[in-house]
Amino acid sequence: MTPIESDLLVVGAGPVGLFAAYYAGFRGLSTAIVDSLSEPGGQVTALYPEKPIYDIAGFPSVRGRTLVENLMEQAARFDPTYVLGECATELSPQADGTLQVRTDAGTTFHTRAVVITAGIGTFTPRPLEAGQHLVGSGVSYFVPEPELHRDQHVVVVGGGDSACDWALALEPIARTVTLVHRRAAFRAHAHTVNQLNRSKVDVITDAQITKVHGDSRVQSVTITGPDATQSEREADAVIAALGFKANLGPLRTWGLELADNRYLRVDAAMRTSMPGVFAAGDITDYGGKVRLLAVGFGEAATAVNHAAVHINPEETVFPGHSTDTPAGPAEETT
Repeated sequence: MTPIESDLLVVGAGPVGLFAAYYAGFRGLSTAIVDSLSEPGGQVTALYPEKPIYDIAGFPSVRGRTLVENLMEQAARFDPTYVLGECATELSPQADGTLQVRTDAGTTFHTRAVVITAGIGTFTPRPLEAGQHLVGSGVSYFVPEPELHRDQHVVVVGGGDSACDWALALEPIARTVTLVHRRAAFRAHAHTVNQLNRSKVDVITDAQITKVHGDSRVQSVTITGPDATQSEREADAVIAALGFKANLGPLRTWGLELADNRYLRVDAAMRTSMPGVFAAGDITDYGGKVRLLAVGFGEAATAVNHAAVHINPEETVFPGHSTDTPAGPAEETT
């Protein structure tokens, strides 16, 4: 198979990776993007495409799906090459200073620099043991299409942001929404918990789902409280928002310095311990790191600008302002 040649390879097609692809094009670099998921957008597409996101600069609120679509449109003017549904498994520095990356499907990339934006790596949901037999038949771990739950009796399990957000998002369209959390205190943001307490969601704390009933589909659940008292509640759907287990996977074998065995250690220029390999987003770690999309976007710009200098030492890190770039016909405003 002929290698895919590019100035820059972005490993991870989540929001930060898509912005890195745009920024690489802005710097005049040809770019390829590889991701193990079959669609761009990373965790946003896979886990919460319909949820509103409130901390993106310039957007008081934006759906996850819309954010990904906008980022792809932003990058499209520079025509990046997408390779989706393939996991980058091998990274090999070459004698001429370039880098070779191979995927589990045998695709080979030949590139001059790499920016890793793989988020938390591969992620698998923490299971709801009582409902494992009905996963895909009423039990799910996220909500790609909220409308599918219209007029249903929905039980959400968990106490983090995702659980509370899904309960609030579904409350206006579902027949009933019940949130079950095994503790009294929530891990979710305080503002979200306040919204939850003001909503019509039936919140049950210090309790667990101990049985999900149904032969071919979910019909009801058994809720067990701290004193072992049990109650049964009708349910058409159970959403287990119990968090995810993250795994760096093959990235562990690439010879890059790790932090807490979960993240890639980077410096202020987003350089990893290997020349020509940079990182941005949730996968990075350094003193004062804050894991937010807003921070990841800035790290992507930093990584790409320094990668541009690595590729061509005659370049400067400062890219100039985008406002100084002439707009194309489709971008001109009236």
